[in-house]
Amino acid sequence: MKKLLFQNKQFLLYCVIGASGVTLDFGSYSLLLKFSGLHYQAANAIGYTAGTLLSFVLNARYNFCIRDWLVVRFFSFLGVALLGWLVSAALLRLLVGQLSVNPYLAKLGTLAVVVLLQYNLNRRFSFRKQS
Repeated sequence: MKKLLFQNKQFLLYCVIGASGVTLDFGSYSLLLKFSGLHYQAANAIGYTAGTLLSFVLNARYNFCIRDWLVVRFFSFLGVALLGWLVSAALLRLLVGQLSVNPYLAKLGTLAVVVLLQYNLNRRFSFRKQS
């Protein structure tokens, strides 16, 4: 079990850091929906952006421990985040707009798909070791 945890330490830490980003994302989304009257897609964009920025800072510093090429890595991370946001927005459109799923539950449902997609892309591109 220890060996499995050690081998997946980076993914587990990515998930813990991601949980903080997701908490900020979902919290912002929920507060904006409840108190601002924003459309769910606008609230999704704002929450997603806040969570993405937090995740980049924490992953760069504590998980992947990189200090080089930060601007390039940040834009790569943003590109991956944009793809994740597009997937999230499309899933929300389907779930909320077409299937009338509760927007809070729909948002939670999109998170698993987006986390797996983004981890794999960020590990491979945004945070890979430079040679």
